Amino acid sequence: MANSQDTTAAPAQGLLDHPLRLRWSLPALAILCALPALAAWMGDEFYVGLASRILIFALAATSLNLILGFGGMVSFGHAAFVGIGAYSVAVLMQAGVMSAWVAWPSAMLISALVALIVGAISLRTQGVYFIMITLAFAQMLYYLVVSLRAYGGDDGMSLYQRSSLTGLDLGDDRTFYYLSLALLVATVVGVSRLLNARFGHVLQAIRENELRMTAIGFPVYRYKLTAFTLAGALAGLAGALLANHANFVSPALMQWSQSGVLMIMVILGGVGHLYGGVIGAIVFLVLEEFMSHYTIHWQLGLGFILLTVVLMAPNGITSLFRRKARA
Repeated sequence: MANSQDTTAAPAQGLLDHPLRLRWSLPALAILCALPALAAWMGDEFYVGLASRILIFALAATSLNLILGFGGMVSFGHAAFVGIGAYSVAVLMQAGVMSAWVAWPSAMLISALVALIVGAISLRTQGVYFIMITLAFAQMLYYLVVSLRAYGGDDGMSLYQRSSLTGLDLGDDRTFYYLSLALLVATVVGVSRLLNARFGHVLQAIRENELRMTAIGFPVYRYKLTAFTLAGALAGLAGALLANHANFVSPALMQWSQSGVLMIMVILGGVGHLYGGVIGAIVFLVLEEFMSHYTIHWQLGLGFILLTVVLMAPNGITSLFRRKARA
């Protein structure tokens, strides 16, 4: 009898595991699925576009959280990979490649390749030097794009339509919203599977004590570079979606301030929490939208809210849910 109980018992959850928390994430997903119908009932389709933008930034913030929260790599140039993904779609579209089946994987591949090169050099440094070298690479890429007059220079490029995807009309805002939602869900599930696998456990152990992991024989540099490249690919996907969402790309997407915005989203939501990037993006962009209606100095109010969150919940908004669950 005792053996039977042991084999049917759920595996113990360790500190390095990050389950999907289906008890509250499924109801949240149901609300997100119902949002377009709710917006139509309210007679304001504007909210569908805003929600699509939030979902895309949630994807980008989740990719940053993978290396910042779980790998301990404070990259201050993550927006560069988002911008590369966006420009890949725009340049391919200008060359006549409209298919999302070609353009979006290409955006991910190019962003991953650039992340591999940047990571291979940057990860040879640590601490503030790593922050500065990732920032330097991002600014180099920013000025490179600004100098490319054939692709709009600092004025950016307009896309005359969204990418085409077999069987789907991406020109319809609702269809694009549901596709963005599906890609975000797939990303969160994929990151969860990755973190709960041996790779994710090793990555988090490296974050906790890199010297010890090196001493016991783990190839630390290789693990960190793999995570950095994966995060770059996911950021490239977010960039491809952003280009299609706005039908416009600009070097501003790659500026250091955009990397700062992504970092604020992760800190606000919870560094090292699976849903940290998603919650941070939702809170940040909803506050931005709400407060910018009342004042042009909305950053001041947002800064005060961020300061309050940091003081009351140093591990982000997600940690408040954990405290409540433990109480």
